[in-house]
This record gives sequence, C-alpha cells and structure tokens, in this order.
Amino acid sequence: MIPWAELVLPALRWDAERGFAPCLAEAERALALGVGGFILFGGERDAIRTLAARLQAAAPHPLLIASDLERGAGQQAQGLTQLPPLRALAPLGADVVRDAARLTAREARDVGINWVFAPVVDLDVEAANPIVQTRAFGDDPEQVGALGAAWIMACQAGGVLACAKHYPGHGRTVTDSHAGLPVVASSRLTLDADLVPFRMAAEAGVAAMMTAHVAYPALDPSGAPATYSAAIVKGLLRRELGFDGLVVTDALVMEGALQGLDEAQGAVKALQADCDLLLYPKDVAAVAHALEAAAASGALDADQLEEAAIRRREAIARVAEPMTLAPRDFAAGQSQGEAIRVAAVEALRGTPPAGRRRVRVDIIDDDAGGPYPLPPRTAFAHELRAHGVEVEEVEGVRGAAGGPGAEGGGGAPLLVLVFCDVKSWKCRAGLSAENQARLARLAPGAAAVVLFGHARRLADVPGTAPVLCAWSGDSGMQAAAARLLAG
Repeated sequence: MIPWAELVLPALRWDAERGFAPCLAEAERALALGVGGFILFGGERDAIRTLAARLQAAAPHPLLIASDLERGAGQQAQGLTQLPPLRALAPLGADVVRDAARLTAREARDVGINWVFAPVVDLDVEAANPIVQTRAFGDDPEQVGALGAAWIMACQAGGVLACAKHYPGHGRTVTDSHAGLPVVASSRLTLDADLVPFRMAAEAGVAAMMTAHVAYPALDPSGAPATYSAAIVKGLLRRELGFDGLVVTDALVMEGALQGLDEAQGAVKALQADCDLLLYPKDVAAVAHALEAAAASGALDADQLEEAAIRRREAIARVAEPMTLAPRDFAAGQSQGEAIRVAAVEALRGTPPAGRRRVRVDIIDDDAGGPYPLPPRTAFAHELRAHGVEVEEVEGVRGAAGGPGAEGGGGAPLLVLVFCDVKSWKCRAGLSAENQARLARLAPGAAAVVLFGHARRLADVPGTAPVLCAWSGDSGMQAAAARLLAG
C-alpha cells in the first residue's frame, strides 16, 4: 500500500528576514507523513541548494522538488538568471527558446530543483485575461505548441522535468482562478484550438501537465473545474489526447479549487478525476487522512492510486542528479541571460532617446498590493547610474504636458516607468482608473515610457512619446531597458 501523502506536494516559502527557518518544522512533519515532494517559492541560491539536499536526505523516497520557473531560475532563486516571460521570447525564435530552457534546467539542477512548472502553453487570446497574458508564447495554437515543445525538449534534455500548463487552457478566462472559479463558455470547436499546444506537448514527451481550476461547460456540462472533471482529465486528456504522464493539480489553496469544498474534499475529487499529484494544500495531514478514508470506503480506487504513485516514481527516474555549476559555467549563463533580456526589450512606438546624461524617472506601479512582495523597483535607476547617467527619482504626480516633465520645461528628460504585469489576485488585466489617469497626465510630457507588462498596454499610453516594452517588472528586465536607454 502506498503512503497516501506520497501524492501530495506541500509548499515551502522563503521569508525575507528568516529564510526557510519558519517552514522547517512543517517540512519535517510533511516528510514524516511521506509526501512525494515540495514546491519551493523564493530563496537564495545556497539556501535552496541546502534545503533541497536536506529534504532529499530525510525523505523515505526520492522527492520531486518543483518550482515555478517560467522566467528562468532567477524567478524564484536570488542569484540565478532571470529571463523574459515567454511572450517576449517568442519573437526571438525557437533557438532562443531552447537556450532559455537549457539555462533554466542547468540552474534548477544547480540548486536541487528537478521539476520546472513551465512552460505555459495557454493561448494569449483574451485581452481582459488577468492571469495569463505575458506568460504565454502567443495566440497562435501551432506556434505556441511548437515553441512549447521546443522548450520542453530542451529542458528535459537537461535532466529536469517540464510541466505544460494550465490544461485544457486558461487563456480565455476573464477571472483569476486564484480569486474565483472562471467559466469559459466557448464551444468545443473553439476549445479545440486551446488543446493544440497540449497535444503537441504530449507528443514532445512532456513529463507532466497541470490542470486549470477553470470550468468548461462544452467539455463537461456539470460545470466542474478541469481539476475535478473526469470528463476533461480521464476522458479527454488520458484517452483522447493519449497522455499517460503525470497530471498535477494547480494549487489547492486557490479559490478556483475551493468552491464549496475544503482542501481535503478537493483532493479526493481531483484523484477521482484521474489527477496524480495534489499541489499546495495547507493541511497536508488532513489531505492524507482524507485520501486514506476515501480509499477505505471505496470512494477512491486503490489501483488508480497505485498508478498515480507509479507515475510519480517513473517521473523521478527521469531526472538527473543535482549538480553545482562551475564558476565559469555559471558566469556564462548569467551573460547569456543578460543578452536574452536585452534582445527581448521591444520598441513599440517611436525611437526612445538613448545616451542622455541626466534624466528624471517617475514610476506608476500598477502591481502594488497583493499577498506577496514585489521585485524592488530600484534596478532601472541603479543600472542607469552604473552607466554614468545622473538620475533624479520623481515623487508625486508631475510631468504633465507643458509642465515640469516636458522636454522643453527646463528640467531633465522624464522617463515614465509603468509596472503593469499579470499578478495573482490582482484580478484585472489593465491599469486601475487611478493609474490610467496618472499615465494620461505624465505620458504627454515624457521623453519615453517604459512598459513592464504586455505590449498591448501601448493602447493605454496617450500622446506620441516613444514607448519601450520590457514585458515584466523583474530587476533583470528593468536593467535591460535601462541599458538600452543609457546607450
């Protein structure tokens, strides 16, 4: 009989002040229950490596150590390489996508992560989608599928498992599944386009797929989210698409998974639908006990549970051992990542001014708030200063057309930075009314506007000022945009 907790993957989250110390006792309890792995959020390079090794040494069986590394290992690990989001990689071509995946896999192995929750193969087809957008390769099913397959094969060739998400497609939602249950009312014919990248991912040998906490009445008239739908997982994914790899749920703490259910009830329903692994419940013991009780009552089929455990063990057998990158190899990866970041910055309108020796910088931060800390907003100014540019950081709302921020207003040229990325629980795609009004006041007098979000936010920038798109607000993308403006 399998340990029921082997099908559970709890989360361990880095604390800025205390590191991983606050979650070590929780990790020990989870290991005693026999969990099959963990998902890690945040941390410093050495600390993650130490934690992963400690977890593996204390576990009764080899663990899957997973992390969301859609934008490179530096998305979670301080000191590792940050990469542009997938939407920014797509125009650079399949070779660059493969390079990004290889680099991600190498650095993941460097810290003991053996499962990367990427790539996103949803379609970027809905402008009002609050949670996909820049995370997707684009809106063309065949192109997304081809780039996703390229990413998957390159990553897995590096000894790290990939995971295509969010099956059967999160790109048409207008609700964030962190905050509620989205319902996609599209026809089966329309949804067939969303399935194309997942079919291509399966053909490319992807190790795992992650389900969406989204309802698709055309695929399952019951209205159950895909995570809990036997029609969508067992019927469509397993039988029709022929996928026999790992199926992992999206996080069970998300509201899309908790509609009238608690975590334990949701866990049972996910396994009944033919999912294999249960991601990020808060109460691991309660979930494990619920699985045991469901198996004893016959609500869960013992053979199916054994198959899920076998799939986990077969996936583990595919991963390579952790490795510590030599300093020369690590530095080469950092340089490669920097080149990719700079190449990804795109001029959307006009010719941004380069080579100014003195500038003023004002920030519109539409990403502020939410449960988790944002990347520091200081990297842009720091990079300019490193290139000899004098930077005045503006406070308050200034720079209206013809006012102090105007090119001819007597002050230094004004650069307006707009942080407008997709964020969990942000629950909207566009700028808030307040920030849209700020941008309307600042943009006409700006020497340039830099968008740290999707290129479609160009429509929100009034006037004729040059506009750069740097795609995400990570410090690496801030520095890449600043390098281009520094000349």
